[in-house]
Amino acid sequence: MVNRRMFRPGFPDVKEQGPPRSPHNGPIPNKKPAPPEITHAENFYWVKQMQSHTPMAVVLQDGEVLRGTIEWYDRDCIKLTRQGNPNLLIFKRVIKYLYKDGEESAQGGEE
Repeated sequence: MVNRRMFRPGFPDVKEQGPPRSPHNGPIPNKKPAPPEITHAENFYWVKQMQSHTPMAVVLQDGEVLRGTIEWYDRDCIKLTRQGNPNLLIFKRVIKYLYKDGEESAQGGEE
């Protein structure tokens, strides 16, 4: 039987070998960065409609259609200004969708 002794380097020898290897040494070239949390696209849309006083049709969850212009908005609701009717403060969570008033006939929809 042969008596073999294991060789183990001392601490100074390990320290001089160089910087430790890291699995993430810089960005991975094929991986896309994560999309931003907030794109501000919704804010841009509301401001554009407010500034141009675009007539809008707001369809609620129950199917009711409200027509008017957007005067004001925040995180949770919008203010719809209407001619001949009271102005409304509408919660965004009850809005099904909205569109520019008059677009439904231009795209072949019913009026």
